[in-house]
Amino acid sequence: MANLNKVLLIGNLTRDPELRYTPTGVAVANLGLAVNRRFRDKTGELKEDVCFLTVTVWDKQAEACCQYLQKGSPIFVEGVLQSRSWEGNDGQKRTTIDVRAERVQFLGKFSPDKEGSSGENNNSGSSSEGSMENAAAGSNQSNDAINPEDVAWDE
Repeated sequence: MANLNKVLLIGNLTRDPELRYTPTGVAVANLGLAVNRRFRDKTGELKEDVCFLTVTVWDKQAEACCQYLQKGSPIFVEGVLQSRSWEGNDGQKRTTIDVRAERVQFLGKFSPDKEGSSGENNNSGSSSEGSMENAAAGSNQSNDAINPEDVAWDE
C-alpha cells in the first residue's frame, strides 16, 4: 500500500520565530502558525475554524525566518508531519504532531527592519523569484548575512 506524508499550509505566524542551535551548531527555529478555514455548516451559516500548529524549520531557512519574519507574517509552508514523544514533569507520556518544513515561502512584502503597520511586512522593497533552498545554497558559511535579494518573496 502506498504512503504519503506531505503538508501544504498557508497561514500567519502567531508569535515571533524562536531560533536555537543544536550542540553541533545547526540552526533550528520553531514557528507558531495559525491556519484559518471557512465553511458553511448544515444550516448554511458561514463558520470559521482556526488550526494552530508548530512548524520546525532547519538550517539556513531557520535563520532566514528569524531574520525576516515576525508575529502576523503570512507564509506558505511545504513539509511533512512529524510526531514527538516525551515524558512530562508529572511523569505522564506526552505526544504531539508538528510540521517539519521542507520549504518556507514568505508571503507579503519585504521589510528590512521587520516593522510593519499590521504585523505584515509593509515596504515597497524589491521582490525576487526563487526558493529558500536557492537562497541557502548561495552561501556555505554559517555566519554569512542573508541577502534579502536571495530570499523568495511572493507579493
